[in-house]
Amino acid sequence: MAEHKISPGQQVAVVWDSHSSPEALQNFVQNIKAAVGAEGRVSVENLNQLLQSSHRESSFDTVLSGLVPGSLTVHSAEVLAEIARIAKPGGHVVLKEVVTAETGNNSQLKAITKLHTALTFSGLVEVKELQKEPLTSEQTKAIQERLGSQSNELFSVEIEGKKPNFEVGSSSQLKLSFVKKPVLPEKPAVDPTAAKLWTLSANDMNDEDSDLLDSDELLDSEDLKKPDPASLKAPSCKESGKRKACKNCTCGLAEELEKEEKKNLKPKSACGSCYLGDAFRCASCPYLGMPAFKPGEQILLNENNLHDA
Repeated sequence: MAEHKISPGQQVAVVWDSHSSPEALQNFVQNIKAAVGAEGRVSVENLNQLLQSSHRESSFDTVLSGLVPGSLTVHSAEVLAEIARIAKPGGHVVLKEVVTAETGNNSQLKAITKLHTALTFSGLVEVKELQKEPLTSEQTKAIQERLGSQSNELFSVEIEGKKPNFEVGSSSQLKLSFVKKPVLPEKPAVDPTAAKLWTLSANDMNDEDSDLLDSDELLDSEDLKKPDPASLKAPSCKESGKRKACKNCTCGLAEELEKEEKKNLKPKSACGSCYLGDAFRCASCPYLGMPAFKPGEQILLNENNLHDA
C-alpha cells in the first residue's frame, strides 16, 4: 500500500459502496491491515452510513474512499465534508469517483473539471489527480440506471488531497500593529476673570457702573475724509513700464489703464490701402470720408467711428 502512503501504526478509514463484492472488500481491508501492522487500526464504513457514524473529528491519518475494486462511488458535498472532518490535520485523503466529461448535465455526476473544485470546497488542500480511466459499457449502464445519467462519456478518476495542518473551527490570535496617535498638548485653561472682561450680560447693560462708549465718538474728522486714490495704490501699481491692475482693483488703476487703451486704440487695415483715399477704401472702412494721408501717419478717430466700424 505504498502507493496510498500508508505506513505502520496509522489509523486508516476505508469507505466502500454496494457495488463492491464482499470478497473484494475483504481482500482490500486485509492488505491495509498488513500495511499498518499490529499497532495500527483499520475502520470500514459504508458510503451510505458514513454520515451516521460516530467517528470523532481528526481520527484518521488516511481516508480511502471508492478504492475497493468494483466501486462506482459518487461523493456528495456532505460526504466530502465528513471525510475532511474525520481526517487528522495533515492527514492524507485518496478518493476514486465516477465523473462525466460533459458540463451542465442534470445528473448527480460531477463534471471532470469540477471534481478538483469540489474537494477544495470540502476543506482539502494540495488536491491533484492521480489517474483517470474510462468506464466499461457494463459500468456505464449501471451508473445510468442508478443515477439517471444520459452521458455516455463516463470516467473513473482517482484523486488525492491533504487536510490542512489545523483543525476545522480552530482560531489563532493575530498580532496587529497599530500606529499610535500623537498626543496633542492640552489647551491652556482660560482665566475666568479674563473671559468675563469680554462678555456683557443683560445685567451688565443695566448696571450704572458700566461705562459704555458711543461708536460714533470713536471716529474723528480725519477718519471721515475720503482717501486720495493715489495713496491707495500698491507699490507695484506705481512702477513705470507695463502695468497690470489687480483682479479686484480698488485704487483706480483698472479705470486708468482702460482709458489709456481706448486712447491708443488704432484700427487695423484689412487691405492696406486705406491711406490712398475713399476710392480705395472698403464700405466698412473707419477712415471712410476722411482725406488721404501718408503711410504710417497716426490718424486719430473718435469713439463713434470705432464702434461703427
